[in-house]
Amino acid sequence: MSQLEGAGTPENLKLPLKVYWQPGCSSCLKTKEFLLEHGVPFESVNVLDDKDGFEELEALGIRIVPIAARGNVWANGAVFRDVAKVAGFAYEDYEILSPKIIRDKVLMILDAAIRYLVQIPEENLDEVLPGRPRSYRQLVYHIFDIPKVFLDRVEHGAPYTYEALKSILPPEIKTKNDLLEYGRQTRERFSVWWDRDGVSTDYTQPAEVYYGEVNLHELLERTGWHSGQHLRQVMLILREKLNIQPDTPLTETDLKGLPIPKNAWDNERSFEEQSYSPIAETWATAKTG
Repeated sequence: MSQLEGAGTPENLKLPLKVYWQPGCSSCLKTKEFLLEHGVPFESVNVLDDKDGFEELEALGIRIVPIAARGNVWANGAVFRDVAKVAGFAYEDYEILSPKIIRDKVLMILDAAIRYLVQIPEENLDEVLPGRPRSYRQLVYHIFDIPKVFLDRVEHGAPYTYEALKSILPPEIKTKNDLLEYGRQTRERFSVWWDRDGVSTDYTQPAEVYYGEVNLHELLERTGWHSGQHLRQVMLILREKLNIQPDTPLTETDLKGLPIPKNAWDNERSFEEQSYSPIAETWATAKTG
């Protein structure tokens, strides 16, 4: 959620706008690009590199990113309406793709993620991304997990939390084949849900998510672009880290209509950097979340 009391007041608008983020975070990048597109200056704070910046974030009572803040007024970057209020400009809404089209794109993304996982050698799966303590294995799992968390919400009323979307694998997923099976099961489950319930679902109902007030249509859209953005990063891994051409790579045309960030990785950090660390984050070492 956000803390918007005092947003837009002359006193608050005099304070510097800060964006707290981390590399490889799809919502973080979208937040930064959104503000840049509107010509709004801000102080960029990478919480993985900036100890003082992370402590500022904690002082607000939160440990998640992205966050756009002026003093004690802050918005979760996943809700642009709220970010615009903190930044001090009018938000212009846009037309979202129909649920059916988003459904088709989610299935396309899951199919592609399964293809690309097949191509990643098992001995490379635990290599760590540049600028972020997330392994290739964790990134692919995250792509599969995003639709799974959506399904848990709409099928079982499970809480849609930041922690549920963490890319730390459960202990039962040990091997590449385990991960492939998880992806295939999620793909099948999403398809079955759509045929059974998705067509008749009321997408105007509140989504009841951790990051703000959005409806189910907006959550479905986020499921599509969030997984699609991370799929672009897997294609970067194949091409730039492993020198492998992705099997039937998805294109901008394939993802058209989803609010995908302009950059596949980040607008400030290069994907050519070395790995963030020798090992990926765990529940014990994770800084955010």
